[in-house]
Amino acid sequence: MKALFHSIAALSIGLAAVPAAAAGTSPYYGRWTVNEAKPVFTAKGRMYRTIDIAPCGKDFCGVSVGDKGQCGPVLFRFLANHAKGDEALHGHAKWGSQTKNVQIGTWETDPKDWPGGREIDLYVGDGYDFGDRSDNMPKFHGEYKRIGAARCSAR
Repeated sequence: MKALFHSIAALSIGLAAVPAAAAGTSPYYGRWTVNEAKPVFTAKGRMYRTIDIAPCGKDFCGVSVGDKGQCGPVLFRFLANHAKGDEALHGHAKWGSQTKNVQIGTWETDPKDWPGGREIDLYVGDGYDFGDRSDNMPKFHGEYKRIGAARCSAR
């Protein structure tokens, strides 16, 4: 698992426009922020407050976005062919200096409740069964609303 983040650390991160064709192929692409009025985050969770999910090579990545819109580190990476449907995605994520499992699910919602009519749930933890009270309890969970197009990407 550590080898995954050695290669990701070598990627250059910057502002990049997401091609319209790529953005239209997956319900996951875009800029997402937690949908809470006053969210509370741990030091490790703060990087997950706002994320851009965008293509990166043949895959797609989640990049942390700072409070002023600056691009931060790559948080997670999935194979692009798994990003086309509403099924939950599984992969690996950065959590402080460790690598944890990540699960993301998306579905359509009422636009009155969630701007953009789409929501994602993101879980970071040691397992993939985050529904029970066991060692698989998530280290982080967030519900996100889409707030625009992704502008940060990993190249």
